[in-house]
Amino acid sequence: MRPRLVHLLDVPAQPWRNGGGVTRELLVSPAGASWQVRVSVADIDADGPFSRYPGVERWFTVLQGQGVELTIDDAVHRLVRGDAPLHFDGAVATHARLIDGPTRDLNLMLRSAGGTMQCAADGLAWVPTAAGPCGLFSAVAGRCQAGDLSAIEVAAYALLWFDDAPSPLTFTAGQRPAGLIGWWLAAPPQEA
Repeated sequence: MRPRLVHLLDVPAQPWRNGGGVTRELLVSPAGASWQVRVSVADIDADGPFSRYPGVERWFTVLQGQGVELTIDDAVHRLVRGDAPLHFDGAVATHARLIDGPTRDLNLMLRSAGGTMQCAADGLAWVPTAAGPCGLFSAVAGRCQAGDLSAIEVAAYALLWFDDAPSPLTFTAGQRPAGLIGWWLAAPPQEA
């Protein structure tokens, strides 16, 4: 099956119920309320609570802006662009405080344990730890080599998603990057 390629600018923004920002859902699989994997980009415009997702593992990382402090069960986690993604339980009370203005953030949510989000390194191969769906969210334009498939051109701020993990995956930036080039995302295999 061909991978999916979704550019952030092609996805409509959905306002939050609390008015604190908007979300763009890049991937919801399977579609509907019983999703198992959700990848989204959120624009946080104001301090406020995150929605709770019981039974969901979450990963969060800052794409743009000065960063955010997440208070999760009274523990404060300061995240700025370039930090490793934060992994936490979606059922836990979480409050965001903007450090200095709005941020744009990448989210991975899974209903099953066994996934990951990690920073991609320019030109270095990444092998998913288990067979299953996986992908790349790019911070810069470049090319992704996925197993034996032909190289795939990926624009900046796009999600390249594979329903079955090819191995290995390598992302090479189109220009010498000044920082992070993207993030590898992996989900556990989904039941048929």
